Amino acid sequence: MRRRNFISGLGGAAAIAWPLMARAQQRRLVGVLMGIGESDRGSQSLVSDFKVALAKLGWKEGDNLRIEVRWGEGDADKIGAMAKELVDLRPDAILGETTPVASALAHETRTIPIVFVTVSDPIGSGLAASLTHPGGNITGFTFVESTMGGKWVELLKEVMPHTTRVALLFNPTTAPPLNFYMPSIQAAASSFAVQINVTPVHSSSEIEDVIAAQAREPGGSLIVMPDAFNAANRELIISLVARYGLPAIYGNNFAASGALIFYGSDFSESFRLGAGYIDRILKGAQAGELPIQLPSKFELAINLKTAKALGITIPQSLLVKADELIE
Repeated sequence: MRRRNFISGLGGAAAIAWPLMARAQQRRLVGVLMGIGESDRGSQSLVSDFKVALAKLGWKEGDNLRIEVRWGEGDADKIGAMAKELVDLRPDAILGETTPVASALAHETRTIPIVFVTVSDPIGSGLAASLTHPGGNITGFTFVESTMGGKWVELLKEVMPHTTRVALLFNPTTAPPLNFYMPSIQAAASSFAVQINVTPVHSSSEIEDVIAAQAREPGGSLIVMPDAFNAANRELIISLVARYGLPAIYGNNFAASGALIFYGSDFSESFRLGAGYIDRILKGAQAGELPIQLPSKFELAINLKTAKALGITIPQSLLVKADELIE
């Protein structure tokens, strides 16, 4: 009797354990590589948006999905190391944020499906053969158009009509290729009689020199280019811009952190759309057969508190266009 009970007990335990084992075997692994640091609240929010979107599609972390997140800290070497670490885990798919991240992942694998977000020029960066048929193992979502550079110049001129000099702040090792934006920037600069100064920086210690030089004489303004390095150093940049009283427009949405003006696409939407592509890949779609999608909406955010501190009166024409006004 005892032996029968023991065997019966084993059968009951097996009956309970089997679904758990089966579920564990079905759990898929997705990697996420972010361009900047884990301490950045904005980036944490984007990862959360991605997870929520996946959950709505039936992929629940801890149930049928495991997600491994790595952080690039806005540093090219760290991004490369984290890309290798994620690829070595052999995930079913990887979501990569920013051009340097996507490029680092592409360098590490030609087989694991990669979905990128917040990449500006996937063709020029060598990530894909075309927008409609990327080929290979990479696809994703861009966040800018080449004409956006000219729009940044135009908005600066509208806010500060006396602008005569505009500096482009970026780190060439972490920013998208500058030549993607330059034709529209130069065209707008010529139209508005503005001088463009290309001012690359390679460390945070160089940022103040660029800002100080622009503020030294009247008519100076700044474009803080979309860049993982700039995102990682947003607080420093915003504080220096405030200290030197320099008008600036940003390609990343730092308006809530004190940036004067942001013009660009909705990053949260990119991460939600990225989750949709990951879902399709986990269900059997090939990354190279999913078309690269361009942004469908651009947003204008203005921090009125920052404008007041800088002594800038935002024109009514911009106030009515703004999607977000921060007071």
